[in-house]
Amino acid sequence: MKKCCLLVLLLIFCKISVQAQNDNTDTPADLGKSIFGNEVKRNFSRKGDFYFHWGYNHSWYGKSDIRFQGPGYDFTLKDVVAHDRQSKLSWDYLNPGLITVPQYNIRFGYFFADNWSVSLAWDHMKYVMDIPQTVAITGTIGASISDPGVPTGALAGTYNGQMINVTPQMLTYEHTDGFNYANIELERYDDIWVAPSRETSLTLETGIGGGMMVPRSDVRLFEQGRNNHWNISGYGFSVKAGLKFYITKFLYLQNTTKLGATNLKNVHTTGRDDVDKASQKINYTENLWVLGYQF
Repeated sequence: MKKCCLLVLLLIFCKISVQAQNDNTDTPADLGKSIFGNEVKRNFSRKGDFYFHWGYNHSWYGKSDIRFQGPGYDFTLKDVVAHDRQSKLSWDYLNPGLITVPQYNIRFGYFFADNWSVSLAWDHMKYVMDIPQTVAITGTIGASISDPGVPTGALAGTYNGQMINVTPQMLTYEHTDGFNYANIELERYDDIWVAPSRETSLTLETGIGGGMMVPRSDVRLFEQGRNNHWNISGYGFSVKAGLKFYITKFLYLQNTTKLGATNLKNVHTTGRDDVDKASQKINYTENLWVLGYQF
């Protein structure tokens, strides 16, 4: 608690210092710069402000190849179909003890210029492979895989693009705790509309980012597996665009759409992390609604 209080005091001190500098350097021409020709412009600067927001997302995933490797096997499932897993609308979204159950987004940022910011975030998405589904397969599955060995039955063999039906007895594959993207982003803001009071406004936000993929994967391969620990399995990049509606000078509601590309090189599968793993590249579209505060 003491450390949190010290951090808050430090942020307030930094904000006051930056605002003192702004009082000497900002001019009306520096405020509310925008690609839009809005007649009313802000008469205050966001430079030196911090912001924080929390909200929830919905995600869509492109088809992807998943490669499984370990003792006695090396095979790839092609063009796998997957979806997110939405929580039903409930008190989970409002209960402080359960607010991390749905797919959520949390972000903390700093305006280093009037219309530019940098931010840190955690995007908690969920990825669930559709089971059963029919896909093409390449590679080899031994009669016994992993160490200690797990029998594979009739699916043992060498494949070169044949179609197989993936059932729960063969595979369960989910990033549901979740498909986590820890990222840093650079953002730009352009005011679309500013109310005469200058307290209410609508702003276009665009940004680019990158970071680490930290999934907690729930996998069963030939019924051998577990809900694994979180691990840094790869990296991702993203671009975004959204609308930020300032209800007041400080309180805002925002909707953003993000396009992302990820490369997961080391996904935990059977729980035998020293011998078994999976890898895949996932492209996604994410839409999120958040409520935030700028200070």
